[in-house]
Amino acid sequence: MTVVFIIGFITIVIVIVMQFTRGAAVSNGPELPPFTSLPGSEIAQAVTYGKDWIAIVTIDDNGFERIRTYGLDGTARQTIDIEHYE
Repeated sequence: MTVVFIIGFITIVIVIVMQFTRGAAVSNGPELPPFTSLPGSEIAQAVTYGKDWIAIVTIDDNGFERIRTYGLDGTARQTIDIEHYE
């Protein structure tokens, strides 16, 4: 019983440490493909990979959000402004 308790405690500590170190690594947003550079002050919020495209949701300093789509070779395809309704 003591051995099971010790192993369980060690496992919980390892999981917590892994989560904290992983959270610190993504503080600047998700990892982008190597060819991608976002314009201006935009920061990536999400990245989605399709069959032959990549979509990146961004936000700028003014709080405006956009969806930017790229081909797998890095060519820009489309930019969509996200409108917020209140």
